[in-house]
Amino acid sequence: MKNIQKSLAVVARDEKAISPSSRSPYYPFAAASGAGALLKDADGNEYIDFSAGAASLNTGTCHPRVVTAIKEQAEKLLCYTIGYMYEESSVELAEKLISITPGDFPKKVAYGLSGSDAIDGAIKFARKYTGRSEIITFQTAYHGCTYGALSASAICLNMRRGIGPMLPGFHHFPYPQCSRCPWKEEPSSCSLACLEEIKKAFSLYLPPEEVAAVIIEPVGGDIGIVVPPARYVRALAELYREHGILFVSDEVQQGMGRTGKWFAIEHFGIEPDIIAVSKSLASGMPLSALVMRSEIADSLKDPGHCFTLAANAVCCRAALATIEVIEDERLLERSAKLGRNICGRLNSMKRENPLLGDTRSLGLTIGQEIIKADGGPDRDACAKICYRCWEKGLILTFLSDNVLRIQPPLVISDQEAEKGLKIIEESLEDYKNGAISDEALLFAKGWS
Repeated sequence: MKNIQKSLAVVARDEKAISPSSRSPYYPFAAASGAGALLKDADGNEYIDFSAGAASLNTGTCHPRVVTAIKEQAEKLLCYTIGYMYEESSVELAEKLISITPGDFPKKVAYGLSGSDAIDGAIKFARKYTGRSEIITFQTAYHGCTYGALSASAICLNMRRGIGPMLPGFHHFPYPQCSRCPWKEEPSSCSLACLEEIKKAFSLYLPPEEVAAVIIEPVGGDIGIVVPPARYVRALAELYREHGILFVSDEVQQGMGRTGKWFAIEHFGIEPDIIAVSKSLASGMPLSALVMRSEIADSLKDPGHCFTLAANAVCCRAALATIEVIEDERLLERSAKLGRNICGRLNSMKRENPLLGDTRSLGLTIGQEIIKADGGPDRDACAKICYRCWEKGLILTFLSDNVLRIQPPLVISDQEAEKGLKIIEESLEDYKNGAISDEALLFAKGWS
């Protein structure tokens, strides 16, 4: 066992000083430094990063070009609020985001500080522009923890216990999960029964002319990396266009190249009315952006979505450097290719290890199910395997009880990726051989 005394000391201090509401614990890893896809803890132990800071570090930890942009800007101007004044980097970034987001129509940008406030903003803009109040989202969706984003989410009871009521006007429908279809349909002959649930609501109790927007994750992230059928997403968009309902794509987790395209919704051929971006937008610096049709952006007047520190110059320069890195290092192509390779390795492991169930992916966002002999989810096995991976030098987490969440930085090398996969393979063997103690479950809680 590696020495983790300094890390454990950080954990002990954390427990006394920080609210437990802000973390789902997996293991006592106290990050201290890193570069690219490698991290070091407080004790100097080195790890391969298969998490990318919850998909916020697509360019890796401390990419030199991003660090240089931050340093150079910090020496000139940290922030002078664009809530009252003007500053060029925020304009330059908005112009760049307009150019890389799907949709050949006039667009504008509204800034914030996190994915949660971006979703709150999407709700505000949609309601103001349409003059409608109702919002459609999905069961198992995670959109954030501010009250608007929380009201749109439906994945975790601990997010809602004791803090209601939520915002009114939200309607949650089944997210299309082909591997766990409640109607027992097969993808090849699917009747899109899940979409019929929305149509049924439109005919019985939810007037479509009162619905402002649908907010959807083009990949269901925290449910366990679920990629919906393209025909569902297209039929959904067509249904909403028919009723004048805005289409909002939540790209907070999957955007900025993670899926092999700039934005995950591009895989489905849809041009959203509003796109919400954060996390990797500025390589982990606090920044969010809504990119939307100009007429929607112009509908909400000041100070309807105004934050004093939003689009500060340091974060905007970090975001511009991030985009340049993704372009210059061809990370879209890198994400698509390496994602296929990792999935190939996982599928080859299945031939030797029955613990591995369904593998779901889009680019470098990959979910690997851990299952029991009867095919059911095995949360304890997943938690133990995740913990053992950390003990062996790999940072990754799990979702939805039994899904390993594999989302490395897009800059990870082939050698680093292979070493991480080898650690997963060894940890699977350790579990199969009964070599992982139940003590791991005392710490590895994950989502609860």
